[in-house]
Amino acid sequence: MRLRDAQQIEPTWAINRLVSNMTTSTSARTVHFQRRAPVIPTAVSRPDKVAPRKTKCASCNLRELCQPCCGLNRSEMDIADQLAFNRSRVRRGQSLYRMGDRFTSLYAVRSGFFKSSALHENGRDQVTRFSMTGEVLGLDGIGQEHHICNTVALEDSDVCAIPFAELQELAHEIPSLQREFHRTMSREIVRERGVMLLLGTMNAEERLAMFLLNLSQRFAASGYSSSEFHLRMTREEIGSYLGQKLETVSRTFSRFQQEGLIGVQQKCIRILDSAGLERVMARDSD
Repeated sequence: MRLRDAQQIEPTWAINRLVSNMTTSTSARTVHFQRRAPVIPTAVSRPDKVAPRKTKCASCNLRELCQPCCGLNRSEMDIADQLAFNRSRVRRGQSLYRMGDRFTSLYAVRSGFFKSSALHENGRDQVTRFSMTGEVLGLDGIGQEHHICNTVALEDSDVCAIPFAELQELAHEIPSLQREFHRTMSREIVRERGVMLLLGTMNAEERLAMFLLNLSQRFAASGYSSSEFHLRMTREEIGSYLGQKLETVSRTFSRFQQEGLIGVQQKCIRILDSAGLERVMARDSD
């Protein structure tokens, strides 16, 4: 009898039959049937995820740089501590949020660098902003209650997720928090206007000069060197932001280096002549 036939009849008889078939004429071997232990899948944690931790403004060593908190005094900070933020790590290449995601929070960048991009109707992806330590992300989702761009970490970064509904309630108790939030919104409007000006009226050299000077100022505001910094983005991503081809960006970097305006070593940039970069931006107006 075949084994598959034995599986369909009474279990005790099947076991005895199997044992007898395995017995030789001189000796008998005992067969032990063991139930196979079930395989329990091991939980696999995603390497790009780190469990969020609770943090508060008063205990944060970056509160002087953080846009939502930098205008608060000590007593207001104590009230703001009613709201505990989720602090989490975003690995390089990981999305903080994607276009179409439901808007629930703003994100204060504790450390690191982010790229935001929007998808055009023709399928082309265009970089719309770069964000660094102390700046706020997620403002694009307030109006339509969902995000209209993709935001990705360009290096391992830390963010504080600020629940927007709770932030609004807290702003009623802390007028200066509401004013600071309005300033943040105003800065975003000014930034958007600057990008439109950048893409609409400036030539290739003016665009790159303005881009480098803007980065220099923002690095200085975050407590870093204004004259020497590391570009987290690629030349291609810079070109996407400036509305230029990769070849144009590379040629302009080389021209600035030849003119002694900047020093370039791979992604490390040294501003050698900031006044010279400002003169580049003023060429057309002279």
